[in-house]
Order: sequence, then C-alpha cells, then structure tokens
Amino acid sequence: MKKRLPSLSSYGSGWSANRRIAIVASAVAVLLAVAGIVALLTGGGNGHQAPGTAAPTPSGSPSSEAAPKPSSGSGSVSQPPQIAEPVAYAKAAARMLWSYDTRDTSRDQQLAGMRAWMTTETTYTDWASVSGQVPDPVLWSRMADQDQHATASVTEGHYPSAFKQALADDPSAITEAYIYVVTVNGTQQIAWKKGGGGAEERAVTLAVQCRPNHDCTLAAIAPSVTQ
Repeated sequence: MKKRLPSLSSYGSGWSANRRIAIVASAVAVLLAVAGIVALLTGGGNGHQAPGTAAPTPSGSPSSEAAPKPSSGSGSVSQPPQIAEPVAYAKAAARMLWSYDTRDTSRDQQLAGMRAWMTTETTYTDWASVSGQVPDPVLWSRMADQDQHATASVTEGHYPSAFKQALADDPSAITEAYIYVVTVNGTQQIAWKKGGGGAEERAVTLAVQCRPNHDCTLAAIAPSVTQ
C-alpha cells in the first residue's frame, strides 16, 4: 500500500508574534475588553485537525518568507474574487488554501498566487501565517514527483460565537480596521500517481478585511480553529 504524502494544508506556522500583536492592538483594539475575542485572536480556541495529520512548521522555510514577485505567475492558484461580504470571501479563501496542483504549479507560483489574496495594509496583514501553509522546497519537490494535487469543497462558514458576542457588545469596534473573524469548514480531496488519493475534513479560522465599498482581502490565518 502506497504511503500518502503530506498534504499542503497540514502545514502552518500560526500568526507571528509581531503580526498577532498588530492585529489585536490595531484591528480590534476596542474589542480587547471582551475576553472571548482576546482568546480567539491569540489562539485560545479549540483547534481542529483532521485525523492522522500533523501540523509541523516546514523545515527550512522561514516564517517570514517573502512572497515571490508577481512575474513568477500563480500557476493553478485561483484569483481572489471580487466579494464584499466577509463570510463569502472567507469561504473562497479557504477553498484556495486547501487546493493546489504540483503538476503545473511551482512552489514560488503557489506562494505568489496566495499572496494576491492578502490585504495590502501592512498594519493588518500577517503573510507569515499564510505562507507557512506551504511545504518547504524539498517536500514540495517530493510532492511534485508524485503529481500530488488537491481540490476542496466548502460546507459552511460562520462568525465564531466569541466574535459575534464582541460585536454585539460594541458594534462600532469593527470600524477601525474592518477585520472580521470567520471559521470555515469543508473537505479536501487529495490525489497522486497511480490512482492514490483520499478525502479529509478541514477547518480554518481566518481574519478577513472588508472595508466599506471595497472587495474583501485576507489578513491572516489563526493558529487554531475557533467555532
């Protein structure tokens, strides 16, 4: 029986300390008085990991890795949609994060494609939490040798209860950075050479920025899933 290679989505470095502080202090400063949102944004929620998968940080892949220049192309990575609703954008972002194709997309192209989804507001963006989802170059090469690729389906997306409670307590707090916390659940289908494959449940909590009269963008991936 052929051993399945690690999936792309089983890798992640979580929010970097500096970016986590910036997001908490700037994006939701007023919400800090609410214990639930503090726990949410600092990874206090219960994580969800599909059975049989681990989540190590890719060796040799710095958490602050810079995104490749746009000229490298984005391969099979989908383009960010023009959506102004946080949950809808988060669902599209999760589908993108859980999908990849090493047959026609290099690691640099994967990173460049993912970078296109990010907010350009440096105060609120945590690129390290997103780039950390991509395996290091050696492992990506091994995956490519086996033609490993994945597609994803999303079953639902919602605002975690702590975030909804925080907004209910102080609706104006969101107006500083317009960053919304959304949890998405779905399924990832993985396949490789000689008919190998399988499906696994996935869940992720995302920070999405949706300013009025602007399309949404991705700000960060939370270090753990909060329902």
